Amino acid sequence: MKKLIVGACLSGALVLPVLVQARPVTLTTQLQSYGGNGAYLAFYLTDAAGKYKKTLWVAGTKVKYYKHMSDWARGSGLNSREFDGLTGASVGSGKSLKVTVELEDALIDAGYEIRVDSAAEDGRDNPADARSPLTKLGAGKPVKGRGYIKSFTYDM
Repeated sequence: MKKLIVGACLSGALVLPVLVQARPVTLTTQLQSYGGNGAYLAFYLTDAAGKYKKTLWVAGTKVKYYKHMSDWARGSGLNSREFDGLTGASVGSGKSLKVTVELEDALIDAGYEIRVDSAAEDGRDNPADARSPLTKLGAGKPVKGRGYIKSFTYDM
């Protein structure tokens, strides 16, 4: 019986990583030259119905400005567990940001979308400034932003 339990545990340890495989995905955002304060950006996933699922990265460290990234703020509930450890500095006018996140393989080609909300102090807020379906075919193809974001690309 003991050997059977040990064997089952070892089999599970070998199979589980195959079921929950993840890959690094690099998110690259180039901002417009807009001449203002640094932009706050929230990168997040939505499902096929457009419902918030997961925060990927937040650029900007002053929590008081997070509410201005309204779609992400509403979806995440501004719950710090959603973005704790996933933050960095805001991004200056005309600058770019490149971050790498881990995404489960099961999310790719499954109807998910990467969205980026943007906001800047004394500037307008841009919910879903950039958005791109999370697909193998979409990797490496830039999408144009509607606000502070000039272009957004993800690579696998």
